Amino acid sequence: MVAFFSAIEPLRIANRISGQTLFQWDVISRDGGPVEASNGMTLAADVSLANVPMAPSLAVCASFAPEAAVDETLLDWLRERAAQGVTLGGMDTGCFVLAAAGLLADQTVTLHWESLPEFRERFPEIEAVESVFEVTPSGFSCAGGSAAIDMSLDLIRRRHGDDLADRVREQLVHHQRRQPASRQRGLPGQGLDPLIHRAIVLMEDHLEAPLSIRALADELGLGWRRLERLFERDLACSPQRFYVERRLAHAHRLLRETRHPITQIALASGFASASSFTRAFRRHHGVTPSQLRRGLESS
Repeated sequence: MVAFFSAIEPLRIANRISGQTLFQWDVISRDGGPVEASNGMTLAADVSLANVPMAPSLAVCASFAPEAAVDETLLDWLRERAAQGVTLGGMDTGCFVLAAAGLLADQTVTLHWESLPEFRERFPEIEAVESVFEVTPSGFSCAGGSAAIDMSLDLIRRRHGDDLADRVREQLVHHQRRQPASRQRGLPGQGLDPLIHRAIVLMEDHLEAPLSIRALADELGLGWRRLERLFERDLACSPQRFYVERRLAHAHRLLRETRHPITQIALASGFASASSFTRAFRRHHGVTPSQLRRGLESS
């Protein structure tokens, strides 16, 4: 819901400030009926898939478990829109749907940072980056949340100039003008030694196939003992321990938000077997992966 309204509200405000209908939109659902968002609120739709008017662009907005409602009917419908020349985009985790339809070839896309590792595992042929938003001649995508504001402000700026975009931004009390390549989040270690920050970025980019600490140090151009000292000095832990904790945090999210088998989650988090994953997960989180999942299903 945050991403959805963050995309639309800048456009509505641009219309109001300009005194013109610069932007128009329709809310589409499968059958034209209301849709329940992840926060439990319902959103009224304007039109069903079968009755969508021709439009130059289409945004797929998704949140947790983005492929839960995907079937061949929806994928074929998206392929038909692409064949008609409609520019397609994804918000938050919407790119999972577009990728499943085979519509992201040769594009650079972004998704919410929590979903990037899983997307890269599922669709290794697609370049997925942790930026706020991406706009190309072929499509667009944003990380969800307030990133949709930045993407819509960029659209206003490109079509109607800096002055209108800045006035809309002021109305939204959105003080920071983020560029597309801005990183979505401040990682742990940001504001500390730049080498630690770079090390953490590398760790986050290699959750499924973890680098050895020596390889990590080599990537940074320093000795592994110096890397150990930097982590102990600034984070009071070894780089090995920090790396494992990041992988276990990723596994915890996958257990909560997907239905992937535990063995697959273990591999996606850089563990060689389900047994080693279970032992590490229990030590860190106090429950086994199976116990966590059963608790979520019963709540």
